[in-house]
Amino acid sequence: MLDIKVKSFNELTTNELYYLLQLRSEVFVVEQDCVYQDIDGKDEKSLHILGVKNGKIVAYTRIFKPGDYFECASIGRVVVAQNERKYKYGYDIMKASAEAIKTYFNETTIKISAQVYLLKFYNNLGFKEVGDTYLEDGIPHMAMIKG
Repeated sequence: MLDIKVKSFNELTTNELYYLLQLRSEVFVVEQDCVYQDIDGKDEKSLHILGVKNGKIVAYTRIFKPGDYFECASIGRVVVAQNERKYKYGYDIMKASAEAIKTYFNETTIKISAQVYLLKFYNNLGFKEVGDTYLEDGIPHMAMIKG
């Protein structure tokens, strides 16, 4: 069972920031073999959704209000530790993220930039493909909307 925490950048403890950046690096840079600038200056304006299990961050997203990333609210940096994926925490963290967007931003329309191999996962959460595929940091992506 995940303990979900929603925090602004300034509310994150030093340890939480360290571990969420470590998790993002572990999956997006090392596992996916993608060299890109993860620390992009957008963490300060997002809310951070932490999925904590046994005191450790094992799932994470960051959410944005409309206009801070896309024209509508958005979810990004969706990540689950590799050894925790069998528990389907991706669904838990995404549902918590959508709920946080509704609670904190009073929005229900959400746009994401999804890695193409995860389209079915996002379809299962109610997202629909929009437009054509494109490369983002060398990985095929597609815009998706829920709302």
